[in-house]
Amino acid sequence: MAVGDLLERESNNQVVFEGDSSVKKVMLNRPRKLNTLTHQMISQMTKRLEDYEKEPEVKLVMLKGNGKAFCAGGDMVAIYKFLIAGDWSFCASYFNKLFTLQYLVSTYNKPMVAIIDGVVMGGGALVSMLANFKIVTENTVFALPEGALGSDVGGSYILSRLPGYFGEYLGLTGARIDGAEMIACGLATHFVLSKDLQLLENALDKVDSSDTSAISHLIGKFVHTPNIKQHSAYGRLQIVNKCFSGKIVEDILLALETEIENGADEKWTVDSVNLMKSCSPLSLKVSLKLIREGRRQNLEECLILDYTAFCHVLLGTVSNDVYEGVRAKLSGKDEKPKWQPSKLELVTKEMVDRYFEKSVDEKEWIFLKLSPRSNLVDNMMSSKL
Repeated sequence: MAVGDLLERESNNQVVFEGDSSVKKVMLNRPRKLNTLTHQMISQMTKRLEDYEKEPEVKLVMLKGNGKAFCAGGDMVAIYKFLIAGDWSFCASYFNKLFTLQYLVSTYNKPMVAIIDGVVMGGGALVSMLANFKIVTENTVFALPEGALGSDVGGSYILSRLPGYFGEYLGLTGARIDGAEMIACGLATHFVLSKDLQLLENALDKVDSSDTSAISHLIGKFVHTPNIKQHSAYGRLQIVNKCFSGKIVEDILLALETEIENGADEKWTVDSVNLMKSCSPLSLKVSLKLIREGRRQNLEECLILDYTAFCHVLLGTVSNDVYEGVRAKLSGKDEKPKWQPSKLELVTKEMVDRYFEKSVDEKEWIFLKLSPRSNLVDNMMSSKL
């Protein structure tokens, strides 16, 4: 087989579509790349999900990943290559499609079950967390680490609806949490041991109704009660709320550093400070504003806001931190990004506000337009603030 034919075959199999007439399965199939999402994968998933939605015989759709990860996010290395080649339109199209897919999943008119056994990060997390049923296991690891890449992939809707200020903690640190914490904070709906997933999938294969109550009852037969680890972040929600309720990023860091000086929970607070200090200062401030704005907006408004902000990131409206972040973390891997501005105090309100301007000075930019859909259901818990 010629190399070109092999590459085309691999490209065509990046998403595998299976199932019978009533239950459909969508499996991400780039295990060596942790199922990171390519432009083609997003397009294929969107097209097939739209088709399934129109077929009356389809009662349920399952999302899953092949290998050790559900999805480690967008293929940022590929996006970086297009950016440095000057192909802005491809990158804008990629994220336009990604945010449109999120909207489709959240407003889907048939029950959708995301089986998340392994890593789920970035764009992969944002898509799966909007499904009706989000099943996690002892192997699940969730994170939104975009700040360390000098970018922001969105998440204002999801993060702003978590209890207290836990969304700020996840968004600003990019910290990882496990399946038990995802259940506790409302990111996931069911915890199932990985050894029981095949039995659960076999049971779901027999579903012949779109009754969400019946599906929830069926999944419930396989549920295991997880134990939150003693030193987990969610187990520290009180101190999370105390520190991450700060009005600005500087206040949050000061609160964490004060906790360190007082000797309270030193390792957790030190880790949080170090994670934040490894991120782009500009990204931290943009992310905080997105989460806070998200509490006042619905899903459609959040997605448009996230997309617009990210387009400013890609275009370098204020800074080229995304180029530097991907170079340092994923491409060159020297782990020494040179952020501009380099310090939080150099990031002005005017810089941050530019990311929220709903227009981009680029002739090929396309505004995110989401068609009205009848099944606009909040698949995330409401914020307690």
